[in-house]
Amino acid sequence: MYAKTSINFGTREFSIETGAAARQADGSVIVRYGDNIILVTIVAEQDKRREELDMVPLTVNYQEKFYASGKIPGGFFKREGRPTETETLNCRVIDRSIRPMFQKGWCFETQVIATVLSIDGETHSGMLALNGASAALEISEIPFSGPVAAVQVGKIDGQLVINPKKSDLDKSELDLVVAGNWNGILMVEGGAKMVSEDQILEAVFFGYEQLKPLLEIQERLRKEAGKPKLNFEPVTLEGGIRKSILEKYPAQMLKALNIPVKCDRRNALRVLRAQILEDTVKDHPELAEKQHLVRPAVDALERETMRKHLFETQVRIDGRRLDQVRPIKCEIGFLPRTHGSALFTRGETQAIVVTTLGTRDDERKIEHVDEEFYKSFYLHYNFPPFSVGETSGRLGPGRREIGHGVLAERSLVRVIPGHQDFPYTIRIVSDILESNGSSSMATVCGGSLALMDAGVPIKEHIAGIAMGLVKESEEKFYILSDIMGDEDHCGDMDFKVAGTYDAVTAVQMDIKTTGISKDILSKALEQAKQGRKSIIDIMKAAIAQPRAELSPYAPRIVTIKIPVEKIKDVIGPGGKMIREIVEKTGATIDVEDDGTINIASVNGESNLKAVEWIKNLTRSVEVGEVYKGIVRRIADYGAFVEIFPGTTGLLHISQLAHRRVNAVRDIMNEGDEVEVKCLALEDNGKISLSRKALLPAPEGEEQSDRPPYQDRNRGDRGGGPNRGGGPDRGGPR
Repeated sequence: MYAKTSINFGTREFSIETGAAARQADGSVIVRYGDNIILVTIVAEQDKRREELDMVPLTVNYQEKFYASGKIPGGFFKREGRPTETETLNCRVIDRSIRPMFQKGWCFETQVIATVLSIDGETHSGMLALNGASAALEISEIPFSGPVAAVQVGKIDGQLVINPKKSDLDKSELDLVVAGNWNGILMVEGGAKMVSEDQILEAVFFGYEQLKPLLEIQERLRKEAGKPKLNFEPVTLEGGIRKSILEKYPAQMLKALNIPVKCDRRNALRVLRAQILEDTVKDHPELAEKQHLVRPAVDALERETMRKHLFETQVRIDGRRLDQVRPIKCEIGFLPRTHGSALFTRGETQAIVVTTLGTRDDERKIEHVDEEFYKSFYLHYNFPPFSVGETSGRLGPGRREIGHGVLAERSLVRVIPGHQDFPYTIRIVSDILESNGSSSMATVCGGSLALMDAGVPIKEHIAGIAMGLVKESEEKFYILSDIMGDEDHCGDMDFKVAGTYDAVTAVQMDIKTTGISKDILSKALEQAKQGRKSIIDIMKAAIAQPRAELSPYAPRIVTIKIPVEKIKDVIGPGGKMIREIVEKTGATIDVEDDGTINIASVNGESNLKAVEWIKNLTRSVEVGEVYKGIVRRIADYGAFVEIFPGTTGLLHISQLAHRRVNAVRDIMNEGDEVEVKCLALEDNGKISLSRKALLPAPEGEEQSDRPPYQDRNRGDRGGGPNRGGGPDRGGPR
């Protein structure tokens, strides 16, 4: 059945239609916003039941087709390959927003595929795809507690803006994606240019109010074209058995949860879970083949025990106060040969973070469907399985690693100096050695320390903290600072906030409850600020300012500026000259279109040689200046002297000495070093030099700086064709 709903949203029409494409999917919609068109499909395979899983078996794929912007992909195969970083981030944004809305116990393999068919290069297509995913689920028979809608929020010239153009984001103070449903906010993701907590709060709830019309049109579409929802009844543990587990084991569960060391606590919980399972199957033999049904009851026991303990005592399971941050240790210069390094430990979360400085050749090329550009600052985050005491065959980065890395990068980029002030490419790598909650925020703290250790001139530290929530009602709730893994698992919110002492640079929030109020979010932001300040104080004690000197193993970059018209002299025909400079000096040379040249090498002497070479290539000869040159060629009428590389002038035989010189070789030979003075620059670019002008004049004679034959009243002495005179003074005819 074909149906379409639309509204005027911002300056363009926003529409969702179904029944026109991909009709064999369980749900299929086309989202249009201006020239942006995205096809979103949802399929659930009801013959693939995964009851043993303790999570919704949901896969989200977001893919950008290069034809959407009239481009052909690069690379050998000329086709779209593995997901780009942007595609991965959009997958995560969609997944995090819709996953909590599936009916509890949904156990069928489910896949959302969002395909970008047309793109204008000015719109956040991931945000549009999220709206499409919710709409496709709404019209399908899959039990989904939607709708969910999302908008992008910017702040330009002091005004909050919905769905700003990508070209305007450079002047925007913040860039957030806000997702929500009728009950409240579900997800927030984005960065900011040093804004206050109040500004973040205002932007989030501004976005939430603006997304409500998108909820309305999804509901209209569902009423017009939606299928009846499946009467899905999850297979669960019989109520009496579940109740007996919740009533029989809370004391043992609390004892296990109160073990302070994660590994010991995990082992105790494993033993307790095994005991509960054994006891339950012993009492109910019919569960022997359905032991996976017991797991949700044990999870509920753990969750309720932790929350009840918190509400009764206001003390967390590791003994901390609600707003207390775990003990922190900062070690800088941890690795001797790196350019900058830090080992950041917070409780049982530990990250070794390394800063490496490179040249323009090390910039990272980003190829998107709508643009290509280079990044001179980027961060890579790795989460090896040993950090949580596990094994895994996959050691490469997955979606989680990419998402955490981008969050940390977004947090730190606001203090990275511009290329004109610090002409280095900067790569940060964070390897998580231990994890018990908030390793991405440990990466932010370690990254800030490693930047200062490397001598990168950042003005202040950036720290990050993860905030949790345990909510019983709108009036009764607790905000938890620096949450552990168990608190994240049993809590209602994971809210990461990064920034300086007084300003926010990045946020990421996921909600497990039905929305979050402005009062709760305001308190979380303020408590995060206080926690962030305490962390920065500890970081400052380790290193308060960037090191004055770079590591001896880091490249030294010297920046010089030459006239634009001289660039061709440095490059040379076919790049011959610049290749020769690189080969003979060992330096790396980057020439920009405005005449800025960055010369880099670990060896300072190589830099000096390259700088001198380039300066000589681009120097302008001045009349009256004295130069030390090399005799390159000798002719009957004079010597050709290279006063600096690529620039040669004629030292006429009459300008060799005050006395008459019969042959040039009586005075000098090829390869000799000679000091000369520039007498004249002719219109044809030829240079007249003099050695005589620098020699003491014989007694009784006046010194003359006139170029040869300039005064024709003195006759044609030395000026005949055999001596190189006349109009072709630069050489024989």
